[in-house]
Amino acid sequence: MVTPVLAPRDNEAVAQSLLEIAERLEAQDANPFRVQAYRRAAETVRGLGRPVVELLAEQGAAGLEALPGIGAALARAIEQLARTGRLALLERLRSGHGDADAYSTVPGIGPKLAARIRDRLGIESLADLEVAAWDGRLQKVPGMGRGRVRGVRESLAGRFRRGPAGPESARRGPRPDDPPVGELLDVDAEYRRRAREHTLPRIVPRRFNPSHRAWLPVLHTQRQDRHYTALFSNTARAHELGATHDWVVIYRDGDDQWTVVTAGLGPLRGRRIVRGRERECEEHYAAHVAPEQDGPATS
Repeated sequence: MVTPVLAPRDNEAVAQSLLEIAERLEAQDANPFRVQAYRRAAETVRGLGRPVVELLAEQGAAGLEALPGIGAALARAIEQLARTGRLALLERLRSGHGDADAYSTVPGIGPKLAARIRDRLGIESLADLEVAAWDGRLQKVPGMGRGRVRGVRESLAGRFRRGPAGPESARRGPRPDDPPVGELLDVDAEYRRRAREHTLPRIVPRRFNPSHRAWLPVLHTQRQDRHYTALFSNTARAHELGATHDWVVIYRDGDDQWTVVTAGLGPLRGRRIVRGRERECEEHYAAHVAPEQDGPATS
């Protein structure tokens, strides 16, 4: 498979992508202030007297943040759109979900290879894919040679606002800018409660949905200045294990993502935990008297 060359985009193309994000978020009942922020960003990009890529080359993302109404999250989005024409948030909104279809945003990994990676490694997120690319697991998957693994590392290195993960990344714990697990668990609880109450808009996922039914609830919510999107996992693995109404994928500001599940083993059995941050979850629950125990939500 030939890795596609991602060409930079002009200001009008970037603005059109930002407007599309705004329209798709609005259709999902997202926070109207967030919708308006993307629309204002599109107007700002259109009104620039120079190409965005030129501004980035001279000043980096800081040059974008200096523009009116452009915060750090929008600056990252504009930078990715300008440099590559792609953005994980837009891919997810177009696909009707995200974590399964997000593989399509990684150059060199097509649908068949993505399915093979999920089946062999049980990987459900791009963050976990990055770790597997560094710890040797990904190279053991048929079709993932050294060159392709290197391409995955390079492609994902900037997605999560950190440098290359390295083999030790799976053991280093949370990053400084990670939200506390209590906040993620709170978003998870809000999502599953509102899914049970049928108060969330439902979208039509493209994968594993032959009847084209709008069954997948989507939540857009905010904690201070952090925007979150939550959805049930619609991956092959989730369907295989009957976990489509248990595993909840949470995205923050279109970049970072976490998966919250009901623990089946260990001291937290029956409790909701953030995958990869189990120790923090233990500490979180230990600090609370009689923490809530709740399993899968019902559709």
